[in-house]
Amino acid sequence: MAMNDSVNILNSAYLAVEYIDSFLPDNPLQQPFKNAWNYMLDNYTKFQIATWGSLIVHEVSYFLLCVPGFIFQFIPYMQKYKIQQDKPETWEKQWKCFKTLIFNHFFIQLPLICGTYYFTEYFNIPYGWEEMPRWYVLVAQCFGCAVIEDAWHYFLHRLLHHKRIYKYIHKVHHEFVSPFGMQAEYAHPLETLILGTGFFIGIVVFCNHVVLLWAWVICRLMETIDVHSGYDVPLNPLHLVPFYAGARFHDFHHMNFIGNYASTFTWWDRLFGTDSQFIAYQEKEKKKQCITKKKAN
Repeated sequence: MAMNDSVNILNSAYLAVEYIDSFLPDNPLQQPFKNAWNYMLDNYTKFQIATWGSLIVHEVSYFLLCVPGFIFQFIPYMQKYKIQQDKPETWEKQWKCFKTLIFNHFFIQLPLICGTYYFTEYFNIPYGWEEMPRWYVLVAQCFGCAVIEDAWHYFLHRLLHHKRIYKYIHKVHHEFVSPFGMQAEYAHPLETLILGTGFFIGIVVFCNHVVLLWAWVICRLMETIDVHSGYDVPLNPLHLVPFYAGARFHDFHHMNFIGNYASTFTWWDRLFGTDSQFIAYQEKEKKKQCITKKKAN
């Protein structure tokens, strides 16, 4: 009975979104996107689309999303939004990070991406425009992928902090006490494989079109680069996502090394009490700010 009720609720929600969508104006970008998609299908094989298309989406998205945070370091006005203001970025660290990223992207991640075509063939996942899910279905699927990845990340990330394992694998990622956007995927190759597995679980569960692969890549990169950015910028649209952790939450993890293990949401840390030091730190900072304001007045 409970299962039927859940199905009915989901069906009703889907119909409600479809009804609202019917009143929205036509997306002016839809036709150009359709033309580009069909051009890609007509001129490239499925293997080329799945492999090189996925690589291009990852690389272009990753480094484009890193650009704002990279530029912030040169803008004095933005420094008030930097979380650890006493630890500015350095060219030496950024260059070291970039070299490691290129190695990981092309020698660890690319071989995995090469399996994308075989994955889509095995599960008979379509590439065509007509089979492409609507935007709200993609949004729901990406959110579902994020929930699954977040659970995997919390428990495996927490395990990587175990004193018997930490120095061999996860310590590499923690070389930067004050993170910056490009450092999001700076990690030991084993960590890339271990934590990266969580990315693919949601794909196995939800994927009904190759476009979800790319949409989820972009969403995941957007999130991880944001939380590693080192800047808590106001009016960040990601803060509209329910239970979103954000930059301050993960920045504290790099600064403190203990707690705040989840990647995207706050509920696992809240449930297991691994955000207690972060909460205590926030309260301490609030008291400092109150004292400072009183002295200023």
